[in-house]
Amino acid sequence: MSDRVSSASLRGIEIIAGLIHYPGFLDRPAQERLRDALREAVRAAPLFTPRMPRTGKPFTVRMTNCGPLGWVSDEAGYRYQPTHPVTGAPWPPIPKIALAAWAELAPEAPPPEACLVNFYDGSARMGLHQDRDEEEFSAPVLSLSLGDSCLFRVGGAKRSDKTRSFDLNSGDALILGGPARLAFHGVDRIRGGSSTLLEGGGRINLTLRRVTLDPRRA
Repeated sequence: MSDRVSSASLRGIEIIAGLIHYPGFLDRPAQERLRDALREAVRAAPLFTPRMPRTGKPFTVRMTNCGPLGWVSDEAGYRYQPTHPVTGAPWPPIPKIALAAWAELAPEAPPPEACLVNFYDGSARMGLHQDRDEEEFSAPVLSLSLGDSCLFRVGGAKRSDKTRSFDLNSGDALILGGPARLAFHGVDRIRGGSSTLLEGGGRINLTLRRVTLDPRRA
């Protein structure tokens, strides 16, 4: 079965320059296949609770990673590393359906090296932040949403810039590229009970990123 989505789902909505929202990018069967692939990935790389640098305060989300590199956070700082911080094992491969989404929505970009998987329960949040721990900023960040909807907020390149909010629903894709690559963004609220995809509820967000410099530009 192909993981490619229909061309109708490629009608994106540009929210701000460089940030494009693709509602319903993954249909329900594709969402279910991605969910099942993530279940296998979590067996190999269990969810863990990251901690804030210096203070050690735990995040409200749990996370894991897929791909050659995985993003972690603890008292030592934010970083990418090739192994799970608890088990010491390499991260599992990025699910094929997520790679297919990258190929469709970022065809000119080098392949992703990290797929951060965040799990939000009904009380989890993500404060405004930039994705800037990578070397390669010319490639976009691709977000895929599964499960309950969330209220997503995005601003500009400065934390003080004006923000706007909109819902991300199960199956939606979001590209942050160009002038939006370093835009501040976050998750203000999870809309519990808005999806039946995940048993027990909650939201999964996959964030695909290119970490190292594209050899064509290095």
